[in-house]
Amino acid sequence: MEKPTKLEQQLCFEVYKASSNFSKMYAKALEPFNLTFPQYLVLLVLWEEDGLLTKNIGERLGLGTGTLNPIINRMIEQGRLVKEQSQSDKRAFTISLTEKAKSEQAAVEQAVLDKLISCDFMGVNAITLMKNLKELNASFKTMDL
Repeated sequence: MEKPTKLEQQLCFEVYKASSNFSKMYAKALEPFNLTFPQYLVLLVLWEEDGLLTKNIGERLGLGTGTLNPIINRMIEQGRLVKEQSQSDKRAFTISLTEKAKSEQAAVEQAVLDKLISCDFMGVNAITLMKNLKELNASFKTMDL
């Protein structure tokens, strides 16, 4: 097999472009709610399980606290999250959804779904793509990166 030397032959370039395009697509869908893509990811975690420690949110998203704290602080300013000192560990903080964040869940999810449908993402074999990406990310976890 010939070594891929051209940009268009690089898997990393296609993954990079797809990631960039996903971010742009989600940004359009989330714009009416004044949400960024990383803020949306935080909401997804908390809509699934509310009242998590900051470090648990970071672990789920693969983000360090230095990256995550500004996102959370901005969402607190927006009235979407509350931050309380953990009862079990005074150095840790529990992050919870406000009623505002809970009440906008359906509208945000619908806006994202509408954008996915309008971009004809559903025409792509999304299940196979998701499976392949999960396998790729699992392989990365076993590497010493």
